[in-house]
Amino acid sequence: MSDEKVPMTLEGKRLIDEELKHLIHVERPKVIAAIEYGRSLGDLSENADYSAAKERQGFVEGRIQEINAKLARAEVIDTENTKSDKIVFGAIVTIEDQNSGVTTTYKIVGVDEADLKKGKIGISSPLARALIGKKQDDEVEVNAPKGKMTYLISSIRYR
Repeated sequence: MSDEKVPMTLEGKRLIDEELKHLIHVERPKVIAAIEYGRSLGDLSENADYSAAKERQGFVEGRIQEINAKLARAEVIDTENTKSDKIVFGAIVTIEDQNSGVTTTYKIVGVDEADLKKGKIGISSPLARALIGKKQDDEVEVNAPKGKMTYLISSIRYR
């Protein structure tokens, strides 16, 4: 894992903080209780309750470590106050597919925040990388799995 900073929106940071809090204060105590219950049943070698609880503990502790590592490398960016005529992290960009005429709006977010169904694309995606630094009315080409796609940037906003 690198020490490179990873951009994250305030919303993304809030969501990951909530997940961490839930894992530490809800999931971890549940797992500890389940392990204690499994131990109370006796023979641990053939104890499915104990085995399942230990497996869950491994997942919970691993996720806590993963989130802490992400937070340590996070560069939280307040995109609400961004003022730029160029596309940068946090931009809400409306593009038009020059082949189909279909218009789509995306927000460029941190990799862990990406959710295509919610119109959020990760900063490291091919489309986001092609859009960064461009201006309204620029055309961008993106090498997609189905071939080269050309888009016209219709609008850029930051709220």
